[in-house]
Amino acid sequence: MKIIISPGNHDAVRQAEPQPRFPERITSLFSDRITFVGNPALVDLDGVKVLMYHGRSIDDLVASVPGVSYQEPEKAMAEMVKRRHLSPIYGSRVSIAPEKQDHFVIDPVPDILHCGHVHTVGIGNYKSVLLINSGTWQSQTEFQKRVNLMPTPAKVPVVDLSTLRTTLLQF
Repeated sequence: MKIIISPGNHDAVRQAEPQPRFPERITSLFSDRITFVGNPALVDLDGVKVLMYHGRSIDDLVASVPGVSYQEPEKAMAEMVKRRHLSPIYGSRVSIAPEKQDHFVIDPVPDILHCGHVHTVGIGNYKSVLLINSGTWQSQTEFQKRVNLMPTPAKVPVVDLSTLRTTLLQF
C-alpha cells in the first residue's frame, strides 16, 4: 500500500499556504512506502487525478457563503470547484504566501477533490468531480465545542478508483 501525506495547519511547516512538503529531517523517519507532497498537491492514482488540499479555506467559505456549513463540508468544496479556486476568499482566515504562481487555481479539473481540515466526513459530486472530505479519528475538542463543530470520528470514505464509487466504512 502506498501512502501520501500532505501537511495541514497543525504540522511542522509554515502556516501560510501553499505549504511545502515536510522537511527531510521529518520525511527521513518514515518508510519508503510514503510519498510526501505539499499542500495543495495534484497526484495521479492509476490515471485518476486527485487534487489534495488540506481545506483551511473551508473556514472562510462557512463564514461567508449562505448554506455552507462544517457539517456538510462537501458544499464548501463544491464552491471551490465552481470558482476553480481552492481559496476563493482572500484576506480572511487563510494566510496566503506571496508567490509568482497562484497554486490554488484548479487547473486541470481533477477527478477527485480531497480535503480534511474540518474533521467532518463529506461526500458529494459537482459536475463530475468527486468531493471527499475525510473526517477524523478524534472526538469533539473544547475548541470545536466553542465553534459549534461536531466531528464525525471513525468514518472512512473509500473510493474505488475504477468507478469512483465511494463506500463509507465505520469503525
